[in-house]
Amino acid sequence: MSTFTVQGLRNSVLPGDCVTIMRRLGAQSVDFILTDPPYLCRYRSRTGQTVANDNRDDWLEPAFFEMHRLLKPDSFCVSFYGWNAADKFIGAWRKAGFRLVGHLVFKKRYASNVGYVESRHEQAYLLAKGRPELTGSPVPDVIDWEYTGNRLHPTQKPISILRPLIEAFCPQGGLVLDPFCGSGSTLVAAREAGRHAVGIELESRHCRTAAERLDRHIATSGWRR
Repeated sequence: MSTFTVQGLRNSVLPGDCVTIMRRLGAQSVDFILTDPPYLCRYRSRTGQTVANDNRDDWLEPAFFEMHRLLKPDSFCVSFYGWNAADKFIGAWRKAGFRLVGHLVFKKRYASNVGYVESRHEQAYLLAKGRPELTGSPVPDVIDWEYTGNRLHPTQKPISILRPLIEAFCPQGGLVLDPFCGSGSTLVAAREAGRHAVGIELESRHCRTAAERLDRHIATSGWRR
């Protein structure tokens, strides 16, 4: 299978399975990964929306193996994850070669679910490939959440929580990869932060949404591809 460069695809959305696509990308070609994979919780929204592949975990290890391969040495990945499957995520990250170097909690002003407890946060791990230098301006590990209304995706993340992570962990002008890009929030946040971005999305309707958001931002920002 032939490989191609991520640089040639910057500021675009690639449709399809992220493992298959990442296997065709050249090693050590991205500066930062920020991604929100399925939580392995069989998610169903109040309106019945679901997330593809949220009912199985066979993609988990190969996906993070490829992410680790694609990252440049001494760089970072931030991955959201499902707390109910924390052992599976942590096992996959460590097997791929990542070190767990930070934990992020995004505090909500409302309960997104109620069971034995009220669910009032999202969570992500900061993962390192190699030994990145300290940034000198660390982000707090508790960040206030902004509700998006999930208008574009059933688990749509707000740009306001993503941009500070990109600014902290990706060099200016660098390339951000999101292999589970959903509605494209990471891609827009990257562009707002002065970085380039590549997204991969399995579901065609979300792929179209992400591409439209990215193209709209490029058209209005005046910043070239």
